[in-house]
Amino acid sequence: MAEQKHGKLNQLERTLPEGLLADAAWMERHGYSTSLRSQYVSAGWLVQPVRGTYKRPLGELDWQKTIVSLQKLMGRHLAVGGRTALDMQGFSHYLSATGPSTIQLYGTEPPPGWLVKLPLKETFRFHQSQALFKSLAENKDALQAGTLREVPGPSDWPLVVSTPERALLEMLDELPGRESFHQVDMVVEGLRTLSPRRLQTLLADCKSVKVKRLFFWFADRHNPTWLKQIDRAAVSLGSGKRMLIKGGKLDPKYLITVPKNLGAPV
Repeated sequence: MAEQKHGKLNQLERTLPEGLLADAAWMERHGYSTSLRSQYVSAGWLVQPVRGTYKRPLGELDWQKTIVSLQKLMGRHLAVGGRTALDMQGFSHYLSATGPSTIQLYGTEPPPGWLVKLPLKETFRFHQSQALFKSLAENKDALQAGTLREVPGPSDWPLVVSTPERALLEMLDELPGRESFHQVDMVVEGLRTLSPRRLQTLLADCKSVKVKRLFFWFADRHNPTWLKQIDRAAVSLGSGKRMLIKGGKLDPKYLITVPKNLGAPV
């Protein structure tokens, strides 16, 4: 029995990397019953950051390791997107120098309830991908289409994140409630090397008229080289006016209300 227990501990060291989390379902699949998990916790071989989660005692828990655990160990189809994905891919000087305080997550199914209870300084906000995209809502389709990608994460574990093109549309979707026109304007000004092919794919798949109109409005302001390669006629912008902010001015081309005092692009 002692030899079997030692073997299970060795297996745990091989399959549960330091700093990563596992839930009860993962532990069960790997042969760790409720009683065995309780013994490991009592002995200090496992710790429980919150109820229903387990990790080895070494290795500090952070938000990136938490998301890697969900993506790679627990098989959750979640991607880091929006402002957070832009921050991770080198656009933090247009956003916040201190790093993200709210992690934007996208997927077709919400993350487990214990995620928001973890003792982390960051908070998490989940978005339903299918509310913004049609066929590209699923992670596997988006990875194949190149609108999601893997970037270096903690240790040897990559994180699945939105490409800058997709993250921009996700950020536009947050206007005007949780993002500001000024912040997005600074981001678009710095996005000089986007892929027009990828943008075309995303715009064709995007379900939000608001997002598509905002995309072209901001792009027109800064006139990046990739804009000339976008087939505007292939992107449906719907009909009718969209009031985005009270007291704004109506843009006659895209029929959206925008700030009066945003200023001319640099």
